[in-house]
Amino acid sequence: MSAITLFGAGSWGTALSAHLASTGRDVTLWARRAEVAEAIHRTGHNPRYLPTLPIPSSIHVTADLDEAAAASQLWGLAVPSQKLRARAESLRSAAGPDVRVVSLAKGIENDTLMTMTQVLDDVFDAVPSSRIGTLSGPSHAEEVAEGRPTSLVAAAPTAEAARALQKAFMTERLRVYASTDVLGVEVGGAAKNVLAIAAGIGDGVGYGDNAKAALVTRGIAEMRRLGQAMGARPETFSGLSGIGDLVATCTSDHSRNRRLGERIGRGQSLDEVLNEMEMVAEGVRTTESLTALAEAHDVEMPIAAAVHAVLFEGKRPGEMVKRLMTRTPKTELGLPDAVEPVDPSPST
Repeated sequence: MSAITLFGAGSWGTALSAHLASTGRDVTLWARRAEVAEAIHRTGHNPRYLPTLPIPSSIHVTADLDEAAAASQLWGLAVPSQKLRARAESLRSAAGPDVRVVSLAKGIENDTLMTMTQVLDDVFDAVPSSRIGTLSGPSHAEEVAEGRPTSLVAAAPTAEAARALQKAFMTERLRVYASTDVLGVEVGGAAKNVLAIAAGIGDGVGYGDNAKAALVTRGIAEMRRLGQAMGARPETFSGLSGIGDLVATCTSDHSRNRRLGERIGRGQSLDEVLNEMEMVAEGVRTTESLTALAEAHDVEMPIAAAVHAVLFEGKRPGEMVKRLMTRTPKTELGLPDAVEPVDPSPST
């Protein structure tokens, strides 16, 4: 599978295509807008996303969907999560049983609460489920574009399929691990964007490192609880698509979701921030899906619920922090259930 087609010339699709092409892969990059494809051909740069990244001339850039689909049997869909279904439907007639499809998006579809591979499996009738997978993990496009060492996880329903994706994307600067826990990898990749908004809100308000460390730690507990309730393996959330991606997204200035949260923490409204952003912050829409999933599976996710309250219910960050800090006392993961919780109220 040395040939690959990437659908979506945003920052991630552009960075990944440039990196793979630099290692000798036969790469086709599909751009939704013809003027973007023409500009890349003319200048060797993507004018809107990663404009300083030199794009190898060996990449075939096109706005012709059929041409891009016919260029390879390995398709990577690097489009926003809420637009994945529409893009997959536009490719349905070209998708045969020999095509292998990998989601490069991180999110949960709002209307159906499906993960991205579930959406692809729902749309691509002719593609066996075993040939649909995902690539996830801590992977800021800017750093991949610069050739900085990055590790990801390729997940597919079978070990053979996971290893095929691993081989397709592995390079000297892109180390890829294989997994068969597709659901766990996707839940981690989606949930971390919501938690990154929470981390950004804390940064904007000025809560400090202690609060962020607690948020990351308890955030992992939240995504693990939800993942297990949905059928994922708990150990997956200790890996690259869980704690790895969460740490990177909650601490980096590259993170759109953390930056969005930071601006909200400084007093801007969600509408104001979104109107000023050019790129999609996946965590906003995923917050709605994640809280709906938590309710459907009767799983407690207080941090995600607090983010939802700030984004969509008009609550102030300080109010939600107080609510989080004064919840009923709990025992930490790993402590015996017999430990008596401490009453946090002052003794009289």
